[in-house]
Amino acid sequence: MDFFLNSTTGRGIEGKPQGRYIVIMRIGLITDTHLPGLIRSLDELGPLPAEFLSGVDLILHGGDLTSPKVLDWCEKYAPVICSTGNNDPIPDPRMKETQVLEIEGWTIGMIHSMEGQFRPISELQRLFPSPVDIMISGHTHQERMEYRDGVLLINSGSITFPQHKEVRLGTVGILELSTNKVRAEVFPLGETPGSPNPGVKLSLEIAQGQVVDSVGPVLIEGLMDTP
Repeated sequence: MDFFLNSTTGRGIEGKPQGRYIVIMRIGLITDTHLPGLIRSLDELGPLPAEFLSGVDLILHGGDLTSPKVLDWCEKYAPVICSTGNNDPIPDPRMKETQVLEIEGWTIGMIHSMEGQFRPISELQRLFPSPVDIMISGHTHQERMEYRDGVLLINSGSITFPQHKEVRLGTVGILELSTNKVRAEVFPLGETPGSPNPGVKLSLEIAQGQVVDSVGPVLIEGLMDTP
């Protein structure tokens, strides 16, 4: 599936570009919102969720919305695509168990739960209908990033229940794509008063298949890189 950004309207469209378009490059990653619950909307966590999503061209939600109303809220800021989670009983056309996108020459696969994530990449590739360059998941509420066998794996944790703490501002991710280069970052989205954010910052930059920069406990080819 290909997505392009309309340079006039600033909104993404699906299909082949016609006229003056540029390919989407900045993608916001969120997952495991679990709303409504103790709060009904991400707005109740303050202005930071909306500010974050206002700066992206496309939103990838890793699943466990609980209600598709979360997607309606996200779509105020950018087009949204979602993987169906184990806590998503209400069907929605914007959701599928497995999502595969082609953006800027990169193939992105997204699935809610990547059980056995330490399995060989060759086994994880079977979760998708065809090989992917980037694997995005959720479910664990634990932020994680690794680069193995030429594949980038990202779990942005949970924006509302980081590391299974009670509701508070959690972690989100950014994926910036260009030809032969990708920069990924997962980071804490501020703090909720009285409820510290346990998330940690992770980032990785890859160019021409080589890691050129990393920050935080990023797993690179089986070794933990902590500069």
